[in-house]
Amino acid sequence: MSDFIHKTVLLNEAVDLLNCQKGKTYIDATAGGGGHSFEIARRIYPEGRLIMFDTDPDAIKAASAKLEPYKEITTIIKANYSEIPEYVDKIDGGILFDLGVSSHQLTSGERGFSFVKESPLDMRMDPENPINAYDIVNTESQDELYRIFKELGEERFSGRIARRIVEARKIKKITTTVELADIVKKSVPFQKNRRIHPATRVFQALRIAVNNELDILEKTLNEVVQLLDKDARIVVISFHSLEDRLVKNTFKGSEKLKVLTKKPLVPTYEETRSNPSARSAKMRAAEAVE
Repeated sequence: MSDFIHKTVLLNEAVDLLNCQKGKTYIDATAGGGGHSFEIARRIYPEGRLIMFDTDPDAIKAASAKLEPYKEITTIIKANYSEIPEYVDKIDGGILFDLGVSSHQLTSGERGFSFVKESPLDMRMDPENPINAYDIVNTESQDELYRIFKELGEERFSGRIARRIVEARKIKKITTTVELADIVKKSVPFQKNRRIHPATRVFQALRIAVNNELDILEKTLNEVVQLLDKDARIVVISFHSLEDRLVKNTFKGSEKLKVLTKKPLVPTYEETRSNPSARSAKMRAAEAVE
């Protein structure tokens, strides 16, 4: 395993909102490299309990190593956060979701999350997922590709990009991240002062589609809210406007919750300077009132 690189976003702000208390159980629904988990464990040790979930084998290894000093109060489970209700019947402390992709996943050559380096089109959070980005790019219809890029990536030039992809794959299957990024780049008008790479939204949309992220998130949030004991808290860090909207509507629409963040909390200027991937992060929190 290569070193698992991931800068934890909104570390203290997120754990502060959980209002960690000794003697209670907390869940890190997206353990990643264990950054949030470590801080939670530090605050609840030795009487509390921390349960972590992740599907990425590299993340699990990294988190397990990082949490070694608190191993007697921690458990890490290889499962998607959608499976939490199968392992937990109540949450008396709180639960945290960090929906970002780790730097390790973005830079790992075999994972295909990024167009920065050439790698196979994959984008699976869980390597056991039967669907990958290659399948979607090379088999879905032009209309479905348009829908994915438009709805999940909010990509302005979705029609052009979908058409170019279908034309390109008739000649040769699109197999790598760089191939796809080049097709996207040639599909959109040149903009001199563009802030992000033209393929950014397409790659984001494909990642969400491959991992069925929005449907899983909506279902999981609704189920997890029902597991919260009175005064237990739920904190969610999202990186996409659709995710944030879903979290906001779930919190506002639940009679069981009191919203603690009228507006989403965002990283400080200093944090975004040291960790540019944090710039799109938005955090919301709520507390169970019954």
